[in-house]
This record gives sequence, structure tokens and C-alpha cells, in this order.
Amino acid sequence: MRATQTFRLLLLSFLALLACAAARAEPANDIARIVTATGEHAFKVEIADTPETRARGLMFRKSMPADQGMLFDFLSEGPVSMWMKNTYIPLDMVFIRRDGRVVGVAADAQPFSERIISSPEPAYAVLELNAGAARRISLAPGDQVRHRMFER
Repeated sequence: MRATQTFRLLLLSFLALLACAAARAEPANDIARIVTATGEHAFKVEIADTPETRARGLMFRKSMPADQGMLFDFLSEGPVSMWMKNTYIPLDMVFIRRDGRVVGVAADAQPFSERIISSPEPAYAVLELNAGAARRISLAPGDQVRHRMFER
């Protein structure tokens, strides 16, 4: 009986540890709302706000749901350059000023390309969406991105 209780306790401890590890592996999802001429469009966004998460971005991922994206927080406004090295998913890159206004859209960035994609003017953030999303919602410079990042 004692061995059985010890085994159960060990098993429960192991399962709790696994659950904690899985919870940490899950990306935190926020909502970014993009206001365009066609209305407001919500996307679940993973935040890249550390040097490590910004450097990795969406590299090595094979897919991303249509209603999701990654929002890069550069912590200050300035020239921003991105690339698609090791990125399987074709993307639209949306360059955003500190006030949440879109300053540029690089549509249909090609997977695995090492071509540098730069913001047309200083940017505070970049929102990466699946290729075609910007066209689908009629996203254009001057449109507004609403997220807590732009309210600080």
C-alpha cells in the first residue's frame, strides 16, 4: 500500500511539472485591432518584446492561423529592418509608428529570403500577419492599430 501511494504521489508531481512546462511554452496572446476603410479587424497577437523573441520572430514555424500574428515591440521609434531567413510562412509586414498609425506595409514577403525589408519611415513596432491579410482587410498607410503597446 505504501509503495502505491508513493507511486501516485510521484506520478501526480510529474504530471503537474509537465503541465507547468506546457503552460510556459504557450505563447501569450493579446488582441490587436486594426481599423481600416473596411472596418475593425481583430487579430490574436503574440508579443515579441525581448531581444531573443524579436530575433527569433516566426522563424521555423510551419503555419499560423489566419486570425493570428506577431507584434514586435522595438521599445522606441526608429528605422526598422526585417528579413525572412528561416521563416516558412509567407508574411505581410506592417510597420507602425509610436501612436499606432501604419507607416508602411510590405506585402507577401517571401519565405527564406534574406532580402532586407525596411520601414519607409521610423517605426515603433511591426505586425506580421499571414500573406494576403493586409489586402483582405484593405490595410494601408495611415490606418490605425489599437493595442495596449501604443497606449503607454
